[in-house]
Amino acid sequence: MGMNIIRELPHPTQIKADHPLSPELAKQKAERDERIKAVFRGESDKFLLIIGPCSADNEDSVLDYITRLRKLQDKVEDKILIIPRIYTGKPRTTGDGYKGMLHQPNPSGTPDLKSGIIAVRNLHMRALEETGFSAADEMLYPENYSYLDDVLAYIAIGARSVENQQHRLVSSGVSIPVGMKNPTSGDISVMMNSITAAQHRHAFIYRGCEVKSDGNPYAHAILRGYVNDRGQSFPNYHYEDLYNLARIYDEKGLRNPALIVDTNHSNSGKQFAEQIRISKEVLHSMRHSNDIKKLVKGLMIESYIEDGSQKIGENIYGKSITDPCLGWEKSERLVLDIAEQL
Repeated sequence: MGMNIIRELPHPTQIKADHPLSPELAKQKAERDERIKAVFRGESDKFLLIIGPCSADNEDSVLDYITRLRKLQDKVEDKILIIPRIYTGKPRTTGDGYKGMLHQPNPSGTPDLKSGIIAVRNLHMRALEETGFSAADEMLYPENYSYLDDVLAYIAIGARSVENQQHRLVSSGVSIPVGMKNPTSGDISVMMNSITAAQHRHAFIYRGCEVKSDGNPYAHAILRGYVNDRGQSFPNYHYEDLYNLARIYDEKGLRNPALIVDTNHSNSGKQFAEQIRISKEVLHSMRHSNDIKKLVKGLMIESYIEDGSQKIGENIYGKSITDPCLGWEKSERLVLDIAEQL
């Protein structure tokens, strides 16, 4: 065979039993869920910032970063609701390279999926316990969602996963907001079809069981730019892009029309410092159109302690080992500026 079984992994119920969420934290998380959902329902005018490292590569530096976010959240509480990025699975275009904490709790070590599952759950739980933040993660592998479904506040479906049937169906059974990115090709209809699928009810197979989903009214759009057939990046965060999406939403008649603008990836051409300008341009567009203001619920920003990125093994504390990120000083200034402009 070309696939060799290493070991059977524990069922999510076993992992949760061994690493339980306390009733107090569960209550705190549920209350925070409602605050976030109220934004998507249009009942709250808080602006969402889904902000943090490209990938959560080190527990100590990630928690250091999130602790800083906690203090910043207190300063902008009246206008902004922060959801930290704790992205523990990293999609790789070619399949090579670091695949995230789920695969490698030690980025320099060999893959260890069981230890990775435990490390990921413990990191999310520590963030909730120590800062009060339930966080965002990318649902790279739909079956793994069950290991974290009691701690996550937000899920993103990546540009390479958004066409996948299982991602769409599992998103329809999730009780928290799920953001669907436009595909790398930039075809908005693919993203909208994914949102439609996630908002509907379905029957399907999940983790060896026949299940039925209720549909997720909080499935929504994420614009992240796109790449043409020559590999060149193009943005889709400009006024015309946002206005056009508002029109498409209106035609589709979907529940809770909502958009998060990803300020990095192809929108910035992975030029991390451009996230500052892009964020402010989106806010400018919101000021000039009530339709855009109503649609845009927040921004997604890749940010860490140090500017840029590094190679695995350089061991610079708080510096991304995947895509380049905006450093802390610039990130803090940006969040404060956004609050002033809202």
